[in-house]
Amino acid sequence: MDTITTKDNVTIFYKDWGSGQPIVFSHGWPLSADDWDAQLLFFLRHGYRVIAHDRRGHGRSTQTSDGHDMDHYADDLAALTEHLDLRNAIHVGHSTGGGEVAHYLGRHGEHRVAKAALISAVPPLMVKTAANPLGLPKEVFDSLQAQLAANRSQFYLDIAAGPFYGYNRPGAKASEAVIRNWWRQGMMGGAKAHYDGIVAFSQTDFTPDLKRITVPVVVMHSEDDQIVPYVAAGPLSAKLLRNGTLKTYKGFPHGMPTTEADTINSDLLAFIRA
Repeated sequence: MDTITTKDNVTIFYKDWGSGQPIVFSHGWPLSADDWDAQLLFFLRHGYRVIAHDRRGHGRSTQTSDGHDMDHYADDLAALTEHLDLRNAIHVGHSTGGGEVAHYLGRHGEHRVAKAALISAVPPLMVKTAANPLGLPKEVFDSLQAQLAANRSQFYLDIAAGPFYGYNRPGAKASEAVIRNWWRQGMMGGAKAHYDGIVAFSQTDFTPDLKRITVPVVVMHSEDDQIVPYVAAGPLSAKLLRNGTLKTYKGFPHGMPTTEADTINSDLLAFIRA
């Protein structure tokens, strides 16, 4: 099993397949590197080196009780890229992973990076504030923490069977396998990491990070995203980026890298090759 150990003695699990230009994938809350399987296989077939890690407290990485914030997430990603000595890398982040990618670039610079993609991503800021009136009220995220603490297993089933993949929409055909795989990944991780992670993804303001980024970035977001609402995310991030492109989808769910993998993979490949 491939792992690295961070400066604060946390073990980070990662997958590293193939050769060629590296593409590094950062997963969403509360999942693991396994959530990228459709992308890892696709880009591996197209001649890329594909890398995905389990965030601290998630998947097969250490279930530490602290460090579940964007600074640590970004530092762990930097440690991985330095350990593998990645150059000219493309960083792809989904949901919370999009925040991780943005903060990594803003905090550690772009000298190892060629391009980036933010998919259904949490930047620039999810929570509603005076400066961010389109965000969601803090009570929404407080409720998520309360549900997690009360019955994490049921909470994860409800998210996967409902808004994450849009299975609560009229006429939607739910995949039991997809739901179970989401639940499996979530339950692999630590409850404390996931509890704290809700604050990390909802209350971190990525505006300064986005403004610092100069490499080309594609922002991919659906207007029907029920987890990270489009109006306060994708378009605002694209405007803050110096070299950002917004790719909008209609009717796709938050988990579109899984349910709409053919479209997302094709669009990502076109962006990478452009």
